[in-house]
Amino acid sequence: MAAERPPAAPGPPPGLAPTPADLLALADQCVKCGYCLPHCPTFRAAHDEAESPRGRIALIQGWLAGPLGQGASGRPGPRTAAHLAHCLECLACEPVCPSLVQFGTLMDGARALQMARRPAWQRGWWRLRLGLLTQPRWLPLLATAAGLYRRLGLSALVRRWGRERWPRLLALDRLTPALGPPRLLAATAATPPAAAAAAPAAGRPRQVLLFRGCIARAVQQPAEAAALQVLARFGWAVAIPPAQGCCGAMHRHNGLPATANALVQANARALTGATSVGLASACVGELRRHGGIDALELCQFLGQTDWPADLTLAPLARTIAVHEPCSQRNLLRDSDAVYRLLARIPAARVLPLPDNAFCCGAAGTYLLEQPQRAAALVAAKVTALRALRPDLLVTTNTGCALHLAAAIRAAGLDCPVLHPVEVIARALPSAPRL
Repeated sequence: MAAERPPAAPGPPPGLAPTPADLLALADQCVKCGYCLPHCPTFRAAHDEAESPRGRIALIQGWLAGPLGQGASGRPGPRTAAHLAHCLECLACEPVCPSLVQFGTLMDGARALQMARRPAWQRGWWRLRLGLLTQPRWLPLLATAAGLYRRLGLSALVRRWGRERWPRLLALDRLTPALGPPRLLAATAATPPAAAAAAPAAGRPRQVLLFRGCIARAVQQPAEAAALQVLARFGWAVAIPPAQGCCGAMHRHNGLPATANALVQANARALTGATSVGLASACVGELRRHGGIDALELCQFLGQTDWPADLTLAPLARTIAVHEPCSQRNLLRDSDAVYRLLARIPAARVLPLPDNAFCCGAAGTYLLEQPQRAAALVAAKVTALRALRPDLLVTTNTGCALHLAAAIRAAGLDCPVLHPVEVIARALPSAPRL
C-alpha cells in the first residue's frame, strides 16, 4: 500500500526560486534505495543511473554541494543539466518511494534555481514562449501564423528535413491539425459557443464552475461541448468565470514559479462559490496542489454526483482503450475514475492501454523540448494500440491527447482520441452514435 504523502516541506516565499539549502534538504530525504528505478520511464529507456530519480537527486546534490557546478555562474554543468532536463516529472517515483521524497517539488525547485541563474535574455525568451502558448489573448496571433504556415507549404519542407535539422519544429508541425486557425480563434471567446445550447434539465438548481485553462480551450472544444451537454443532462447549471486562465503548470515545471503562482492565485480568485471541474487532469492537479482550489477532474465529478433516475445510457458496442495520464495516476491518484464512468455504458468493452504506468512523453512542453525522447515514449503506446486494435482511445489530459493523436496519425492508424465525457455524451439517449 502506498504511503501517505506528507505536508509540503517549507519552501521559499511564493514566487522566489528556492535556495540551495531548500533543495538539499529535500534531496537529503532520499536514502538511495533504488525502489524508484524500475518505475522511471527515462531509466527504463536508457538503463543509465543518471536518467533515474535516484541519479538525478545525486546530480542535484553534486551540483549544489559538490563538483558538478560551473563555478561563479552557479549553474550545473552541461551533462548534469541535460540529465535534469530529460526528466518528465511524471511522478511515477513518488507513490513507490518508502522515504516519501517529494521528487516533483525537488525537480521544480531545481529548474527554478537553474532559471534564476540564467542570463536575463534567456529568462525573457522562456517567458515569451510560454506566454504565447498559455495566454488566450495571443491565440489570434498563433492562428495567423498557423494559417500562413499551411498556405506557404512549409509543412512539406519541415516534414522532409525536420527529423535531422529541425526536430522541435517537426514536433510542432505534427500538432498543427489540432491547432488550426478556426479552433484557435474560437478559443478566444470567454464562453464556449456550445454553452448557450446546454441549458440544465428541469429540477433542483445546482451550479458547477467549468475550468477551461489556456491552450486546452482550443484543443478540447468538442470535449467542452460534450461536458456542457452531460452536465446539463445531470441538472447542473455551468458557470464559466471569465477571469480564469492558464493553471500555471507549464511555467512551474519550466522554472518560472513567480508566474506560475500568479496564475494559480488568479484562478483561485476566479473559481469561488462552487466546485470547479476541469477536463485536463494536469490542470486540475495544479489547481488543487498549488492553488488550494476545490477542483475535480470531470470523470471524478461525474462519478461522485447523483445520476438522474430516468437516465439510461444507450448501448455502445465498441472497444475503448483507456490511456491513464501520469497526472491522473500520480498527481490526482484516481485513474480508476475513467473506468468507473465508462463501465456505465452497456455493451462497451473497456480495456487499459498496456504499460499505462509509463508516461507517453507529452509531459507539458517536453514533447517540444525533447522531441526525440518524447517520440520514443509515444511509439510504445502506438505499438500497444496496434496489438489491442481498439475502436477508440480515451484520455483525460490535453497534452497527452495531442501527443497520442499526432503519433497515431503518423502511424496511419484509424483510432480517434477522445475525452471520456465525449463517449458519455454520445451514449445519451437521442445522441448520434459513435
